[in-house]
Order: sequence, then structure tokens, then C-alpha cells
Amino acid sequence: MINAFNFDPKAFDTKQFESIFFAPARTYASLAVDYSEKLTSAQLDATKAYTETGLAQLRSLMNVKDAEGLRTHMEGQQKVAKDLAERMKGDAEKVASLQQDFVQQSQKLTEDSVKQAQAATAKAGQ
Repeated sequence: MINAFNFDPKAFDTKQFESIFFAPARTYASLAVDYSEKLTSAQLDATKAYTETGLAQLRSLMNVKDAEGLRTHMEGQQKVAKDLAERMKGDAEKVASLQQDFVQQSQKLTEDSVKQAQAATAKAGQ
């Protein structure tokens, strides 16, 4: 039976449509989900570390009872600030690396999909 658009669904090559459109879309979706999972994990790890550091500093401040305790606490703040700066730098590098990897894999997927589509088009034209 021919539908209103004169399209015979039995004549439609679903394997070619699958390989050109759906397979790359699924691969990209999988890549995006993996990237999101890694990014979320990195963000959660960083948030946990920053929260723990902040809470430790509040506990330390609550234990200050005299001028000497305050001096010791304030001296410790320099180390905490240095450690946090190094942590932030490492976290930023990790996110940048994740993004770069995602972009590279996306570009390769796109290139492969274009090559496959061109090959299918050339084959169909013969």
C-alpha cells in the first residue's frame, strides 16, 4: 500500500539509515553521557574537598581561645590558601582535559560519520 506521500516503507533501506544516522547518534549520546558522568564526578569530588576544608577551618577557628591560638590559626591559613590554590588548579586542569578529550572524540566521530555518509552516497550513486 502506498501512503499519502507515495512512500513505500518496504522499499526503504533501514540498514543504511541505521548506519548513517542512528548509530552515530547513539555513539555521540554515549560519549556525551560518559563525559557528563566524568564531569559530575570531578565536580562532586572538588565540592567535597572544598567543603571539608571549609568545615575544618571553622572547627579550627572555634578552638581559638587566646591570642596564641589565633596566631597559630592565622599562620595555618597561609598553608590552607596554598593548598586550595593548588587543588583549584588541578581541578581546572582535570576539567580542561575532560573537555579536550570530549571535543577530540566528537570530532573523530563526526569525521567518521561524514566519511561513512559519503561512501554510502557514492555507493548509492553507482
